[in-house]
Amino acid sequence: MNVFDEIVRPSLVRIAAPGGGYDPHGAHYWGSGFFIAPGWVLTCAHVVGKGDAAVWRGERALGITWQGGVTTGEVVLAKPRPADPEEPPHRWEFPDIALVHVPDARDAACVWLSERPPAIPADVSLHGWSRETGDLGIRHGVGKAHATDGKALLLRGSLPVEGCSGGPVVDLRHGAVIGMNKGRAEHEGAAVPVTALRELHDLRGGEILHTVLREHDRHHLRRFRSTTAAGGGWTRAQADLRKGAPGFLPAARAHLFGRFAELPAPSGPGEVMVLVDDVKRRVLHSDYQSPIEHDPRTWRDGVGLLHDLRGHENGHDLDVDAVLLYAAKVVRHLAGQGRQRCDEAQSAALTGLAEWITTQGESAHQAIREEIAQVLEPPAAATAPATEFGLSSVREHPAGQARADVLVEIDPVHYGDRYPWRVKLLYDGRTVSPLAGDDRGVPRAELRETLREPLADALRRGDSGEHLAAVEALLPRELFDEPLDTWRLSPEDDLFDEHSMALGERRIVVIRDRRRRDRPASPEWRRRWKAAVRGPLSVVPLRGEVPVSGHGPGARRESRRAAYARLSDAEDGTVPVYCGPVGSGDGFDAMAAALAAGHPLALWRRCGQDHTDCQEFQVRADELLVRADGVDGLHRHIRALRIISMDPDATPDTVSEAAWAASVAVLFDPPDRPPYDEVPLQVPPRLPGPRT
Repeated sequence: MNVFDEIVRPSLVRIAAPGGGYDPHGAHYWGSGFFIAPGWVLTCAHVVGKGDAAVWRGERALGITWQGGVTTGEVVLAKPRPADPEEPPHRWEFPDIALVHVPDARDAACVWLSERPPAIPADVSLHGWSRETGDLGIRHGVGKAHATDGKALLLRGSLPVEGCSGGPVVDLRHGAVIGMNKGRAEHEGAAVPVTALRELHDLRGGEILHTVLREHDRHHLRRFRSTTAAGGGWTRAQADLRKGAPGFLPAARAHLFGRFAELPAPSGPGEVMVLVDDVKRRVLHSDYQSPIEHDPRTWRDGVGLLHDLRGHENGHDLDVDAVLLYAAKVVRHLAGQGRQRCDEAQSAALTGLAEWITTQGESAHQAIREEIAQVLEPPAAATAPATEFGLSSVREHPAGQARADVLVEIDPVHYGDRYPWRVKLLYDGRTVSPLAGDDRGVPRAELRETLREPLADALRRGDSGEHLAAVEALLPRELFDEPLDTWRLSPEDDLFDEHSMALGERRIVVIRDRRRRDRPASPEWRRRWKAAVRGPLSVVPLRGEVPVSGHGPGARRESRRAAYARLSDAEDGTVPVYCGPVGSGDGFDAMAAALAAGHPLALWRRCGQDHTDCQEFQVRADELLVRADGVDGLHRHIRALRIISMDPDATPDTVSEAAWAASVAVLFDPPDRPPYDEVPLQVPPRLPGPRT
């Protein structure tokens, strides 16, 4: 028996049919769960799934029993959720997680959720209810989390027994819940890592998790401060485990997380990671870039990524310095956005947090202490540039100050009609971090649906607050007409929000050429790119016969060689423009000629050739390029046109003004932008202490 057996017990719940809470034999017992915040229980989706359709209709169809009594609860979020409530799946895939609202349990004790990814291997204890020995009772045991495959924690030793599904798995070294029991095979058990909660954020209604986690941290700060909390609760138990150990201690962490709970939530993982990355570059190495991409959703998650930065200089712990500097950057970041993000109470909480950081920082390394003081200066009085809201690396690319752009790579067909694909993050226009991919590939018709979730995940990580990541699609030329700018991150429905909008309405979406990445950039490609950056820009027809004679059957066709000669002779700063598609036919040949001639920019229209407005298209495109005055201004004008052309409620005059740009596509292909050779990322060497 360990100390956490008693600490976990008040938080454990058993889940059954309503009215079956006091059944000693568990005839209607379904599984276990545990309180993560007052009024909120976490369990497995397959446990609540035993309640059939009523559960998935949002009814209070779950019987909840814990030390505080018996009541009912309702499922608010779950993944997976059956498409048909009447037909639950035979096999519940990961993450197999459900969040249950229990409004009558506001006084329930709650577990401490780990803020860090599980450190493997880890000694763990497993908890839950079971009727394996006959009567229904609490079971616990110890084992080891010995591996993870990204979705599951694999367990050895004491394995989950029947009925324990949904119960907590506690890391005995750090004193925190790192997962929940899911099931077992013959010699191995499986648990759902608690980081799977982050997947619930992305469901419709997932913003409720910010409220739940705020209540979690407020609860534990109250418990720690209370003199009546039996045994001092989780924070004091964690402190006992850390006696004499260096680093950011549990008491300080409880105070910090409780203060974070009063602040506006981050908009996504990129907003947290840009601050974490900045801090790690400060205390580890100026060129630091993690080889592992994380997915934090709260300010507390950022602290979890700064633990165990072991290193000392004159007795100072790097992780203490890093956490305090990170907290200061959170304050500066939110204070810089002022009333856009913070109401009066949150502004007061920021002020209180800044004072707390200053007091805690008295023991930090002198260089970090001075930097914290500078970061915490009021924004109007600060001498640092505006980008010092934790955004230390200004992104010199069209996405402004996004943490990273998103690179979608699609290779030419390898197997029959299948296109291999990869989704990556692109930092600073130079460093690439892979996220997802399929080397076997999918048919063209399945690309949109297949890439929807990997693309949404990458964009969440690349966005930083109001700064949105661009989408760069590195494509084979036959896919240049794929309507990427019309893709959506969620299936189309009547709800209008940022997820249901087309990508091109919110973001920069550009196409790059896959083929010419296989060899060094040509001198004319580099020369033309430099001229495009300087500006001004002007039009050159992609095909010589258009728009003079249009696309009609009697049009004089320009050969590929003739097109190459003409486009090679075009002035630097000219942009090939075409009023038809380029993925096949004459447009395909002409695009090949433009790329061979080194053109990094091009505009065309993906629609077919049954139109008569080619002359207008060229004139309007020329006006657009003149207004853009170089590559930096091009994207803003293109996005505005896309918004108008996609608006079903736009006035006829407005639609007429933008009609020429319907289905417009953009080639934006700098010669010095990755991918280059596929070189794996390396962790840079760690310096002995903070840089001064």
